[in-house]
Amino acid sequence: MSLRPGRATTARRAALGLAATALALTALPAGAVPARAAAPDPLARYHHQLLTWKSCLLGPDDATGKELEQAGARCADVTVPLDYADPGGRTITVAISRIRATDTAHRVGPLLLNGGGPGGQTIGDPPWVHKAMKNVGRRYDVVGVDPRFVGRSTPLDCRWPTGSAFRGAGHDRAGFDRIAAFSADLARRCRAHAGDVLPFATTRNTARDMDIVRAALGERKISYLGYSYGSYLGQVYATMFPGRTDRVVLDGVIDPDRYGPRLLRHVGAANRHALEGWASWTAARDTRYGLGRTRGAVLASVERIQAAAARTPLRLGAYRVDEHMAPIVLFNGLSQDNDSAYADFAHGVQDMLRAANGQRVTPSPWLAGVLEFELTGADSQYGSVQTAILCGDMAAPHDPEVYRRDVRRARTQDPLFGPVTANLNACAFWDRPRERPTTVRDDLPALLVNATGDPRTTYEGATAVHHKWRSSRLVTLRGADQHAVFGVYGSRCADAAVNAYLATGRLPATDITCSAPAR
Repeated sequence: MSLRPGRATTARRAALGLAATALALTALPAGAVPARAAAPDPLARYHHQLLTWKSCLLGPDDATGKELEQAGARCADVTVPLDYADPGGRTITVAISRIRATDTAHRVGPLLLNGGGPGGQTIGDPPWVHKAMKNVGRRYDVVGVDPRFVGRSTPLDCRWPTGSAFRGAGHDRAGFDRIAAFSADLARRCRAHAGDVLPFATTRNTARDMDIVRAALGERKISYLGYSYGSYLGQVYATMFPGRTDRVVLDGVIDPDRYGPRLLRHVGAANRHALEGWASWTAARDTRYGLGRTRGAVLASVERIQAAAARTPLRLGAYRVDEHMAPIVLFNGLSQDNDSAYADFAHGVQDMLRAANGQRVTPSPWLAGVLEFELTGADSQYGSVQTAILCGDMAAPHDPEVYRRDVRRARTQDPLFGPVTANLNACAFWDRPRERPTTVRDDLPALLVNATGDPRTTYEGATAVHHKWRSSRLVTLRGADQHAVFGVYGSRCADAAVNAYLATGRLPATDITCSAPAR
């Protein structure tokens, strides 16, 4: 999960469908016993639709389109029903991109991608995933899918003044009440601006859309690579459509028993561990960042920032960062375990500490990006869709007092992140979901990938799914506080394990453990 966003067969199939219909209308010979008629497919017009492949470039400033063009990708829109209970009713479109297989003699089929979120765009991912796959990529059609309401698909936008529904609860009852009112307002905006589509923003409907994409591509099965929330989507798809998956890789694995609107409740300890790892890295570079010469000193600087924000909002350029926002900014800095990400985060904390000391500050590029995401409506669509899916998949408690008690307990364990991970969000004020949550299947021969220190989808989630899916294998990246591994972190060991599975379709004989390089 991510709080902030970071790619002639059909015609023949349609003709065969018409021929079958004509044949079914032919009278039977006298005395013949009629065979049991196959039930008509209510989704036939979606399954047999003709896709129009076109340039992915939307204009001269479309960086994603340029990357797709350079990689040889083409794009198409797939029509799906808004409401699968009413397939003859209103339709929406799901945008896809595809880099076709070039080794057609050894072609495996399509590899559908989901980059997580929920609410994250994936249409731009095929170029870098194709590159990470090395020679194996030539054997796949690598397909990026922007899920319903995301990116280039039919949009859902609640017109929020923020890109995220998550906030810290603050240090007292007044602060908690402010965030409860903020969350209720987000829910109200969604009903006002997207109420007609809101009930249909769910993982189950996204999985149904995936199966329409599969059929429209003319394929009996798909392979799948899902990161973070995409791991949950993959589990739901494999459950709803058994027998339609080939090779499945889930990277950053969500335990379905812990999935839901309060997903963050289970990541507090992992984020504290990641913060401490970054603090050690920063302390070793005190001459550059001036945040402290020891891990404890750096963490004390972080605590000073939160204490100052609780007294008076920090002034960072045009933005004001209060006690509700300061821990969210810090939370956003903890997902990637590499020197570049650590440096960006250190510069951001440096800026916040200066503001806490009363200095006028122009935020660094990383911090400016986080503040724009959190404190303006620039990414309203992302937050709207993310929240709609989380709330639409599973009901959350509607009594604010449940959350207030949880925040009070969590604060005693971690005063910084506890009021974030245990806090309420807009789902506390949402309508009840239309469908029951998916009971994920008991087993799937999938390849699971996770870092031991992943602060978003914790390693415990991967081991829980591995325990349930006895035929799965787990690739562990040990010693990294990293969210998403394959093609992202740079582990030759982990990347090789994934590519070997994608190449052969055979899972490793045993689980694999890879080690992060020592710093």
